[in-house]
Amino acid sequence: MTRFALVLFLAITAVSTQAATIVPSPPQVAAKAYLLVDANSGAVLAEHNADMPLPPASLTKMMTSYILAREIGEGNVQETDMVAISENAWSQNPLFEGSSLMWIEPGKDVSIADLQRGVIISSGNDATVAVAEHLAGSEAVFVEMMNTQAEKLGMVDTYYLNSHGLPHPEHVTTARDLAILAGAMVRDHPEQYAIYKEREFTYNDIRQYNRNTLMAEDPTVDGLKTGHTEAAGYCLVASAERRGMRLISVVMGTSSTRSRKNETRSLLNYGFRFYETSEMFAALTELDKPRVWKGQEDYVPVGVLESTVLTLPRGKKKNLVTTVEVDDEIEAPLAVGDEVGSVTLSLDGETVYHGPVVALQAVEPGGFFSRLWDMLLMWIASLFSVSK
Repeated sequence: MTRFALVLFLAITAVSTQAATIVPSPPQVAAKAYLLVDANSGAVLAEHNADMPLPPASLTKMMTSYILAREIGEGNVQETDMVAISENAWSQNPLFEGSSLMWIEPGKDVSIADLQRGVIISSGNDATVAVAEHLAGSEAVFVEMMNTQAEKLGMVDTYYLNSHGLPHPEHVTTARDLAILAGAMVRDHPEQYAIYKEREFTYNDIRQYNRNTLMAEDPTVDGLKTGHTEAAGYCLVASAERRGMRLISVVMGTSSTRSRKNETRSLLNYGFRFYETSEMFAALTELDKPRVWKGQEDYVPVGVLESTVLTLPRGKKKNLVTTVEVDDEIEAPLAVGDEVGSVTLSLDGETVYHGPVVALQAVEPGGFFSRLWDMLLMWIASLFSVSK
């Protein structure tokens, strides 16, 4: 099972399982939609209207910054590259009137590093268009890149029409899709993600402060992004890490900057207080060594290829019951990763994880006589099995 498939499985199973345990209900959150998810296991700890399409406002810039981080990581652009500013990206563009800006202007080239902070910290709509035009030639082409990237990440209810998030009735996303994007940013581009924690940014002698004010009150919060328009309300996507456990919170459509901060704090505190995330099996963990027939080896180590991470109610890990089932007749040839059984983790009689057990070592076919001998032994064993 791949790590991606494991996360999908846990996201489906963890909620129903955890609801059966003694954990208080999530806090009441005054928002149109919200979601609290473990970044490593994918377990959903609290949600409301998480799949409702809503206007994202400046949360849109998370995708712009993700694509920029990807382009930097792939070497297509450098942080020192200088970007020519167009009339469209000019801070005096009437489209941007009354919105957040970095205050860039035509005729004054700006570095990628500054524009990146202009997008993330200043939430500048002008900086966002400048990045889009530099990476794709035009904002329209960049929007196609955004939608393609959203599809690749599995953001099935997201559709972008611009790079910045100014209102359009068809420009929408969901709390669940934003959590997917936030998790991808943390996981795929940790060096660029670190910029989200920077508290201030100065450009053209104008000092601007990170709008995620929760970071000033909770040092475990290290991102991500705020957003606000009249249509979207006040929104915040946040991520925090405590004792090796990382949570992502999405709050959309609250009534004020204070409300989005307080509601986010309540969700994060709830998740960290009542849940814990642990690695159940490390990658390549051997769970059994069953007999293999018709091969050059008599036994093969089997187990899990990828790390298995699970989010459980705090203190419940010790109550887990592990059951490993291996196929009765395993025959060569075997390749690493071939499925030969399953492993189940149960808590209080409920299944919290079920995944494949695979061969951890390749086994080549045995010689003619060894295969013939194994066939004879298997036939004899089948006779005893039938007689039972």
